[in-house]
Amino acid sequence: MHTLQNHFLLAMPSLQDPYFERSLVYLCEHNAEGAMGLVINIPTDMQVDELLEQVKIDHPATQPLKQPVLQGGPVASDRGFVLHSHRPGFGSSLTLSDELMVTTSRDILETLGTAEAPSHWLVTLGYAGWSAGQLEQELSDGAWLIVPVDTRLIFATPVHERWGKAAASIGINTLHLSSQIGHA
Repeated sequence: MHTLQNHFLLAMPSLQDPYFERSLVYLCEHNAEGAMGLVINIPTDMQVDELLEQVKIDHPATQPLKQPVLQGGPVASDRGFVLHSHRPGFGSSLTLSDELMVTTSRDILETLGTAEAPSHWLVTLGYAGWSAGQLEQELSDGAWLIVPVDTRLIFATPVHERWGKAAASIGINTLHLSSQIGHA
C-alpha cells in the first residue's frame, strides 16, 4: 500500500460536509488500518491565548498568542493537537517527517510563546479520521486531491489563503473548479 502520510488532502468543491468544505488536511498517518489528519485552514472562534487560559496554563509568554485555534476535525474535538516544526522532548509526540511533528501532551502548550517553543507551530482541536479503505474510497469518488506538503503553506501562509495556495501549488485555479463530479 502506498502511504499518503505527510501529504495534504485538498477538499474538492463537491465535498459539502461542513467540517471539510474547502478544507486542507495535513495527513499525519495513513496505513492499512485507516488515516488520521488535521484540518489546517478552518479557524475556530478561539485564539491560542484563550485556549491556554481555559486549560489553566499560566505561562510567561514573551509574545501575544493571538493565532486562531483551528478546527482540526470532527473526532475528539475537545482534544488538542499541536502540529509543529521538529523539536523532540515533549511527553507525547509523533515524528511525521524530518520537518514536522505532532504533539498532544500538555507540556508543549506550556512552552508556546516562549524560547522553548518549537520555531513553528499551530494548534487544532480535534482531528479527521478515516477507517480502513474509507479515504481511498473518498479519493476514488473525487472528494479530495492529493497535494505534496509544503511547510510554508502550514506556517507562513494566512489561514484563509491555504486552500487556494495549495490548489495553485499543483497548477489548479480554484475559479475553474466545479462542484459537479462525473466520470468520463
